[in-house]
Amino acid sequence: MAVNVYHTAVSKDNLSRHQILAWVNETLDMSLTKVEQLCTGAAYCQFMDLLFENPLPLKKVKFNTKLEHEYVANFKLLQTCFKKVGVDKPIPMDKLVKGKFQDNIEFVQWFKRLFDANYGGQEYDALVARGGIVVTTGEAAGAKPGAVKTGIASRPAAGAVKRTPPPKAATSSYSSKPSPGSQPAARRPGPSSGAKQSPASAAKQSPASAPKARTAAAASAPAKPDPRLLAEVAELKTQVAELQQAVETTEHERDFYFGKLHQVEQICQEPEHENSEGMARILEVLYATEEGFVPPEEDQQGLEEGVEGITVNEPEYPEDPGFVEDPGFVEDPGFVEDPGFVEDPGFVGEDPGFVAEDPGFAPEEELEEY
Repeated sequence: MAVNVYHTAVSKDNLSRHQILAWVNETLDMSLTKVEQLCTGAAYCQFMDLLFENPLPLKKVKFNTKLEHEYVANFKLLQTCFKKVGVDKPIPMDKLVKGKFQDNIEFVQWFKRLFDANYGGQEYDALVARGGIVVTTGEAAGAKPGAVKTGIASRPAAGAVKRTPPPKAATSSYSSKPSPGSQPAARRPGPSSGAKQSPASAAKQSPASAPKARTAAAASAPAKPDPRLLAEVAELKTQVAELQQAVETTEHERDFYFGKLHQVEQICQEPEHENSEGMARILEVLYATEEGFVPPEEDQQGLEEGVEGITVNEPEYPEDPGFVEDPGFVEDPGFVEDPGFVEDPGFVGEDPGFVAEDPGFAPEEELEEY
């Protein structure tokens, strides 16, 4: 069983972020650069595998993941491991998976105290234990899960040389006049001079068309896909396939057990089991519904239509064993009911003011007077 420890944010022996990262990277053969990267929960799971013998299935831990629901899955494995070895601290996974510095530094400082209290100096090869998986942080490691890398150019690093374009030649807004005695430069004959230009000369005179053609060709070329996005798409496809398989398995099990219950219902409704208390209890369990359950309209309509064909078996009351029929009773053969008899509509069966017995009646006193 584990030795529990307690930690507060004002403890004197708290380690700095650099000391924490150095301890994690050296112990688990990782290359984390930020405390926020511990939000995946994978490092804590492997630390527990180092401290205790087979506390959790390390193959189920997602080491190189960037999805929040997989972070939660790792922390659930860690919470199960805590219960198994007797660690009584709850894990604030809702805060840790957000990748904020304050929440993660507080939890890892407490975990460092737990590690020191339970570590026995045993040797441990972290890379071999996790199957040779190299934990890579990536450029987006430590950022919030689901963040997408945009195409905005990053800022230049400190000390980098910034290239500047060469200065343009200064031009004057006023045209210079030719000096006296100078001859004007000879103009090149244009298309209006009557001389025909060859295709080669036309190509030489339009050098700006070549860069435009190169730009159009580069724009039409397909862009290279991001390998990170391809990996995420492949992983999502795998998850969809697993979910589809789980749905098919669940539907198959549902149909199987429904068929079994239908057979039980038919057996309970057989004529020889009509008066059986056990069968009645089984049917009561089969037809029981949860509180607040409302059947669909189609099922309710079918139920109402099927009520007409249901026969209700009235309960049979046991005969009074002390009852003895009068052997001298003979029904009057000449009795005929009066066809003109009409019941008085104003008749009241019993007078509401009638008192069966006078509460002041004293039969003994009257007998004494007589």
